[in-house]
This record gives sequence, C-alpha cells and structure tokens, in this order.
Amino acid sequence: MNVGGINPATGDYSVGASGLWIENGNPVRPVSGVTIAGHLSDILRNIVAVGSDLRFVPFFGAIGSPTLHIEGLTIAGL
Repeated sequence: MNVGGINPATGDYSVGASGLWIENGNPVRPVSGVTIAGHLSDILRNIVAVGSDLRFVPFFGAIGSPTLHIEGLTIAGL
C-alpha cells in the first residue's frame, strides 16, 4: 500500500476511518479507530445513497465527503 492506504496499481485500499454508525436512517453512535478495506471499484459500484451533508476538514489541504450508504463494505475494529 502507498500513502493513504490505496494501491493505485491494483485498486486495493485499507484506510482508517471515523464517523457515525447509522441504523434505519438515524445516527446511533460515533465510531472511530475502525478500518475499511476492499477494492475501489467495489466501493464505487456499491454506493446506494449519498447524503446532502458534505463538509470539509483540513488535512494536507482539505478532505471531505457527504454521508454515504455503501453496501457490502468491510469494516474492522468495531
């Protein structure tokens, strides 16, 4: 893996994450220290909903994302 835990040659990734655990459309609890892993094409193919809550945080410039509902995502560390 290279910087960011993404291998651009294969599309494999493994990155740390934090956010909110959502059940039935409602935030249940915060999560941190988890790892998500898989293949970039799978994550893009399995996005089933995109929220309207885009926000950016400073991180080597800025990084941001809205809430995403992704089916079949591998999450470790819960």
